[in-house]
Amino acid sequence: MVDRRDLGSWLDGPGGGAVVQDFVGQRLGRPREGDGSVARFGRRLGGLVVDWVIALVIARAMFGASSLAPVGVLLVEHVLLVGTVGATIGHRVFGMRVETLQGEHPGPLKVVVRSVLLALAIPPLVMDADQRGLHDKAVGTVVARR
Repeated sequence: MVDRRDLGSWLDGPGGGAVVQDFVGQRLGRPREGDGSVARFGRRLGGLVVDWVIALVIARAMFGASSLAPVGVLLVEHVLLVGTVGATIGHRVFGMRVETLQGEHPGPLKVVVRSVLLALAIPPLVMDADQRGLHDKAVGTVVARR
């Protein structure tokens, strides 16, 4: 008979059952809290709201009521700001930064791929146990507290 544990281990992928962790980011070698810890969903959502409002204002001023303009502005904002200073305005307001799993600044290719996936909206909503969206997993980044 197949039980819930069998199905869960299959969903976890190769290597058997899920690794138990005491806090989010432990498997990544991140601290429980403070600088370098994984930014939680509420903090990231707040940052996204700030960035989205900025994108709406800029898009409205530059392009009028175009429906896709805010997404394009958000994409450009992420590529430029994360690519240069490691964080968008919303990230800064909520005390976060984007970095590789090793704690370094992501390279330009990672920033562009991550930003495009973010603009698609679905990848950020699918998260793992470390609260990393598919856009972060795809390029090996994490949104960390600063």
